[in-house]
Amino acid sequence: MLPLNLSGRSFCSSAIIFPYQTKHFPPQMKGNLRSYSIAVARLEPYEKSCRSFVYNEKSTPNSSIKHYVDLKPEDVQPPSAPPVYVLASILEELKAVRGCLLASESRDLCRLNLCHRNYLDSAMNLCHHLALKCLDLQRLNEDLCSVGLQSLESIDPCVLPCIDTIIQLLELSVGTTTAGEEGRNERAPAASAMRERAFSHATSLFGPHQDSGQVHVMVTAGKETISNETLIADLLKAGANVIRINCAHDDPTVWSEIVRIARQSSASLGKSCRILMDLAGPKLRTASLLVNKIAAVVSPETDDSGDMLSPARIWLCCDGRSPPSNESCHAILRIGRELFGELRVGDTVSFVDPTGRRRPVMVVEKYCLDGSGYLAECSEAAHISLGGTLHVDKEDKKVSGQVLKILTVERYITVETGDVLTLTRSCCVAENDLHDDRHDSTVITCSSDQIFNSVKPGQPIAFDDGKIWGMIQAKNSNAIVVMIVQANATGSKLGTRKAINLPKSDTKLLKGLTSKDLVDLHFVAANADIVGISFIRDVNDMASVQRELEKRKVPALGLMLKIETREAVDNLPLLLLQAMQSSNPIGVMIARGDLMVECGWDRLGEIQKEIMAVCSAAHIPVTWATEVLDILIKSGFPSRAEITDVANAMKASCIMLNKGKHVVDAVAALDSMLCKHTDTRRKKMPPNLPSKSSRL
Repeated sequence: MLPLNLSGRSFCSSAIIFPYQTKHFPPQMKGNLRSYSIAVARLEPYEKSCRSFVYNEKSTPNSSIKHYVDLKPEDVQPPSAPPVYVLASILEELKAVRGCLLASESRDLCRLNLCHRNYLDSAMNLCHHLALKCLDLQRLNEDLCSVGLQSLESIDPCVLPCIDTIIQLLELSVGTTTAGEEGRNERAPAASAMRERAFSHATSLFGPHQDSGQVHVMVTAGKETISNETLIADLLKAGANVIRINCAHDDPTVWSEIVRIARQSSASLGKSCRILMDLAGPKLRTASLLVNKIAAVVSPETDDSGDMLSPARIWLCCDGRSPPSNESCHAILRIGRELFGELRVGDTVSFVDPTGRRRPVMVVEKYCLDGSGYLAECSEAAHISLGGTLHVDKEDKKVSGQVLKILTVERYITVETGDVLTLTRSCCVAENDLHDDRHDSTVITCSSDQIFNSVKPGQPIAFDDGKIWGMIQAKNSNAIVVMIVQANATGSKLGTRKAINLPKSDTKLLKGLTSKDLVDLHFVAANADIVGISFIRDVNDMASVQRELEKRKVPALGLMLKIETREAVDNLPLLLLQAMQSSNPIGVMIARGDLMVECGWDRLGEIQKEIMAVCSAAHIPVTWATEVLDILIKSGFPSRAEITDVANAMKASCIMLNKGKHVVDAVAALDSMLCKHTDTRRKKMPPNLPSKSSRL
């Protein structure tokens, strides 16, 4: 009974009655009952009659109760209890379910025994969750709801404790023997502790929570943070508390500066800031973007005053070999074999440009890995034409040869529906029988050569997380011809280091950590708080990561498992159980870009829920990533769909934003939404109903 105080008289509420007809209420209230609450109270111990009080929750305590209606005792009837045999039937079913959960513990005992003590309870709850999902519980859930008990669909964080509590309530209702007061007291703290488990794991991974509540905000940072050192500080002020660095881009020099600025900004502002560094992983990406040209202009890089910062770089080859991946070039020239055979490091190759001026190019380095080629440098702007003649003056002779092919190296290209692209092995960029040698046709090299052996004509191919789609037209051992079938009406930009996906192909990429990942991991272990494991697929991938971390002795380094493929979704429970064998903090990122391309856009929503449910059962924090508030970040104004996406994202422990022109405004907007969401979740007592403490 909750006491009420009205005009000096004490009441006790005995029921909450809603289904009265509107004739019971004063005329001025009809048609506007949604803003009012209804409470039925009886005066005791003096009277048996009841009085219905109608009050506006927004009113002040002294003026909230505006109207009341006297009711007869027979008008206030408690709801009829369900028959005992119904409760007994539900009780027996629940006990059978509980038996299945306990059997799952025995079945998974070997895996559970390997889990670190920090994760043992979470691992056991995950096993219970998986066992529960194997049962057909639709009718049981309906029966539970029909008698006012909790459905088993919403007990992921504490499966067995919740079932035990429901069983206890049913035992009390049907009058059967219970586990006793001591047993009940043991169950209650178990459920409470499990509900706090995800919170503590999120704090271990992302650091303490900010004023915006229990959801962290992560932002991707790149080179732009170096040229604008106040950017990270502005992001932290706006509400960000995790900075992400993508190791697929830039190099340790850039990463070091980003880490330095982030640490310095965090210390000066007194705000927590964790550093997440994503390893590139075994992902197919575009490497070089090359365009066939009949002429090319190469120019050295200069400063504002016109002084040269670095010369123009030209790759000279005779058999189509591309330059090394660590060397950036402005153009690739394929020349005749006779001239190529006479080249030596230190030679000066000269040609006459269309203006009649002689341009010298100095050969500075030779490469012999996977073929051969020479790197040359030009300190003046030069115009090179297809079919032009190159000269090399030797001590005893003069050697000449023609330019047989020109490929310019582009940072990005614009593709439209109907365009034809050629994917080629990195060693065969300038000569292949499938190449389209027309003017401005495009050749793209790949980060891996494995796709050339497994794809088939007619299969789809996606670029840049599905922003561009193509269809494979033809292939041989060294090249794949792709027809673009979907792009923006005004053309879509495709840059280097962008994702390539083959959702219908059985291409098997290398698993685990690549050679680049192993090199980058040294830097990550020394400088970051969390390492992102990209394109993790199975338990073997997870085990290889754990072995590398053990070698580096970093038990506190957080592990972020990026779920990007259907295989990872299917193996997620096993991946988590394997990760739980270490003491490292664990998190899961829903990488919706690759996930949508790999699994299909029509299944993305379902898969998101599946990942969230598994992680909720395992008490593992989830990061909601890819294109969150993307339009706001780029244009400064959000779309309606983005706002509702954020509302769904608030179920996660962390929300990730990408970089962009208006990213600070986006972080501030997200922080505002998180604060308001936290405020609405706080439970408030209705007016004139005192809190428990005031009744003591």
